[in-house]
Amino acid sequence: MKQRLQKIIGRAGICSRRKAENLLKGGRVLVNGRIASIGEKADVNLDVITIDNYIIPKYSSNKVILLNKPPGIVSTCNDEFGRKTVIDLLPTFLKKGMYPIGRLDMYSRGAIILTNNGYLTLQLTHPRYHHTKTYHVLVSGNLSNQEVNEWRKGIIINSTKTKEIIVKVLNRYSNKTLLEIILTEGKNRQIRKIAEKLGNKIFDLKRVKVATIGLNGLDEGSWRELTLNEWEPLLK
Repeated sequence: MKQRLQKIIGRAGICSRRKAENLLKGGRVLVNGRIASIGEKADVNLDVITIDNYIIPKYSSNKVILLNKPPGIVSTCNDEFGRKTVIDLLPTFLKKGMYPIGRLDMYSRGAIILTNNGYLTLQLTHPRYHHTKTYHVLVSGNLSNQEVNEWRKGIIINSTKTKEIIVKVLNRYSNKTLLEIILTEGKNRQIRKIAEKLGNKIFDLKRVKVATIGLNGLDEGSWRELTLNEWEPLLK
């Protein structure tokens, strides 16, 4: 059944119908490889509809979940070693088609978003959209201002230098420092590799916010479904 493209885009969870008009005006929507226009209709089950090279899938109910991952849980859908995954923490009726956006390593904890919305996944993982991730990290040593500045500098990972990061001291203890770290890119185990290079042991690594979505008191091991008003602004 053919429907207006604005309705198809909105129902796919990509953005509101009003914002869909801007996508159409900008020539970012293609139907079967041809630039579409406002008011045009298509059948999502028959036509190939793309936005920025993302293909809108057949209709499915969009679900976006915020989970506070405990340590010891792996951030995958399935684990070959039989370890508990983030999907295992969801009730059965929510599991189908869900997958985590990005990863937290097994020993880290905190905010991770799970969804069945491929366009949201693209937006949150592609570096061109510049979504930040915020961490609270407890490291060894009472770090001086100079040592904190070393944390801000980029390091070489897989032959590529990472971008500088935002680092704020939240608290200093006799032999530990609690840092708030904001990343604008997400290299594999980037924070742990910085700590290793600078000779600091990490006692705790917790992600407290993904873009604008914070834990806000969500208990460890618990989850909640995000509203459209919460996650739609993440789509740029």
